[in-house]
Amino acid sequence: MFGRSGSPHTPLTADQRNSFVAALLGWTMDAFDYFIVVLVYADIAKEFHVSLTTMAFLTTATLIMRPVGAIIFGLWADRHGRRIPLLVDVSFYSVVGFLCAFSPNFTVLLVLRLLYGIGMGGEWGLGAALAMEKIPANRRGFFSGVLQQGYSLGYLLASLASLVVLSWWNLGWRWLFALSVLPALLSLLIRTRVKESEVWEETRERMRVTQSSLRDVFLNPAVLRRFVYLILLMTAFNWMSHGTQDLYPTFLKAHDNGGAALSETTATWIAVLYTVGATIGGVVFGSLSERFGRRYTIVFCAVLGLPIAPLFALAPTAGWLALGAFLMQVVVQGAWGVIPAHLTEMSPDTIRGFYPGVTYQLGNCLAAFNLPIQQSLAASHGYPFALLWTIVPVLVAVSLLTLLGKEAKGIEFGGRLGTSRTEATAR
Repeated sequence: MFGRSGSPHTPLTADQRNSFVAALLGWTMDAFDYFIVVLVYADIAKEFHVSLTTMAFLTTATLIMRPVGAIIFGLWADRHGRRIPLLVDVSFYSVVGFLCAFSPNFTVLLVLRLLYGIGMGGEWGLGAALAMEKIPANRRGFFSGVLQQGYSLGYLLASLASLVVLSWWNLGWRWLFALSVLPALLSLLIRTRVKESEVWEETRERMRVTQSSLRDVFLNPAVLRRFVYLILLMTAFNWMSHGTQDLYPTFLKAHDNGGAALSETTATWIAVLYTVGATIGGVVFGSLSERFGRRYTIVFCAVLGLPIAPLFALAPTAGWLALGAFLMQVVVQGAWGVIPAHLTEMSPDTIRGFYPGVTYQLGNCLAAFNLPIQQSLAASHGYPFALLWTIVPVLVAVSLLTLLGKEAKGIEFGGRLGTSRTEATAR
């Protein structure tokens, strides 16, 4: 039986540590490369002579292709193990991200972002599955919160990199993509030291003995119902995160349509501040989910975001905007900090490489038009309207969908008991 509970103070083994650090770094660099576009897409639009609304589809292209990557690498991982697909995936998106620096026009950059979406889609599900399968069950909440904040850390690093490269060094946006390959290669180096998942090895042996297949497990009606439910939940979650992040840097700097009209440097420091808030929220609430449960922790965070929304979008000064953004990301990413543990615990052992990643990324795909919609609303009704009328409904949706579901907190992965309990809790 793997993922067995132990003392909260027992140090991780070298393999557990390497697996977790590799997953964290991989997700961090995925987010870093994604948010580079968010932070500089106005600069790219100016160079390539396209509108901001057209440029917004660069992020949409990345999000749309993420389910493709989750399916390809997830099925590969469930059939042949987690380790090799992860190594190939990291190598693939590192090269594609680097090539973005040399895009001669918008069309080439769009194609590269489509390809990057495939790599980004494969990273999260496989990395989370491998890390959570190795982490002790009673410590998943804390490490789930830390792991998911790789996304916020990537945003923070992208904000700092743009500040240094664009504001301090006066270099162009292409340098940001070129520099992103270095930490991605570090993640690849650490991953070469990670052993295969023992849970996967035992599960494959059991499937061989029982002559069962991945198809048999997936087509179980209870597993299918849960699959659809988790896609809906992840759609709301992704709309919540992208709705509070993607348009916000542009809102802070815009001088028209109700924008905050802040300087580039001030807007960047606010982005740094609210990314720190996101990291704090993910770790704190991820840990608290071990005590209060996955569902109730998520609902608490989403409901807490409702009274923060007016401060987030309507505050009259930079200081109040910074506070609103900080608090909003504490609760948004606080809810997200629960997700790696929650999705992997709700996934059958036999398809854990495929199941959490695909539900996550299909939800992302359905939420992919958030930025174009927000940008269009901002052009017609102003940025505060666009933010409030997309964020408030989705906070309510996250709360209701989470309450409708169940959870499998603390379930043991691997072995006969692990599979039967996980597959039986298709709630």
